[in-house]
Amino acid sequence: MKIYNHIDEFRPIKNAVVTIGTFDGVHIGHQKIISRLQEVAAQNSGETVILTFFPHPRMILHPDDQNIKLISTLNEKAERLAELGIDHLIITPFTRDFSNLSPEEYINEILVKKIGTKQIVIGYDHRFGKDRKGGLEELQHYASDFGFEVEEIPEQDINDVAVSSTKIRNAILSGDVRTAQDFLGYPFQLTGKVIKGDQIGRKLGFPTANLFIEENYKLIPSDGIYAVRLEFMDDSMKNEHATGMAYIGHRPTINGMSRNIEVNIFDFDKEIYGQIIRVRFLEYLRDDQKFNSLEELRKQLIKDETAARSVLYLPV
Repeated sequence: MKIYNHIDEFRPIKNAVVTIGTFDGVHIGHQKIISRLQEVAAQNSGETVILTFFPHPRMILHPDDQNIKLISTLNEKAERLAELGIDHLIITPFTRDFSNLSPEEYINEILVKKIGTKQIVIGYDHRFGKDRKGGLEELQHYASDFGFEVEEIPEQDINDVAVSSTKIRNAILSGDVRTAQDFLGYPFQLTGKVIKGDQIGRKLGFPTANLFIEENYKLIPSDGIYAVRLEFMDDSMKNEHATGMAYIGHRPTINGMSRNIEVNIFDFDKEIYGQIIRVRFLEYLRDDQKFNSLEELRKQLIKDETAARSVLYLPV
């Protein structure tokens, strides 16, 4: 997949089959649109093009809303789309000026002149242009003038999977990562750098990798303990995988102040400070809680490991 970090980097191609959207999470509803996009491209010897935006439009249109969190980072979204076999991904900056384009300007300047669109596949509720005034009707109106065809994925086809990014966000925020996985079609994940902590876990016999998430807009699951799988992203350990249990919370037993993301990696003793790891959340095990002593916490962690290994089908 070719990635363009601004629409000005893209040169119109002969037979562009296009869809547009934020595609946060690239969930199974999005995948229906993408699958149809690929079918249309194959039928017409075309190339698939996804036009997406960064920052997320809501971040620009509602800058004071600090509660806007996304299921996937920009890199995670691009990786997922590449895995699905998209030919071209255009990531264009979403700005106030861009949001003020009229539907006609949007179609003519972006879809026709910049991309060379021959066919457009959109979801039934797709809106675009100033005040979101553009939709299927506008696309159909200008299709013959600008020489492209339009196909809308019917509401019934999308609703058959009964999924939305909002439902997924709510599931993750409540710790229901299993439901999130059902909707996404893959486990929810966090990707970050391993940093040094205060090593209390090591003293308890449960050393942890402390995870730093660079993207402050990334959605974090609710506090608690989770069974997880891990992937090492750095070249030195590329394609190596591991399992473990993740903790998210403020560490109330030691009166912690900041919210931590820590992973105890099972059967693992390598030095990985500074490495990038990806943590895939498979099962919520229990709430975060305060214990009367570190020894009481240690005993609970033994139970947590047993529970996590059971979820992961590992020997206890």
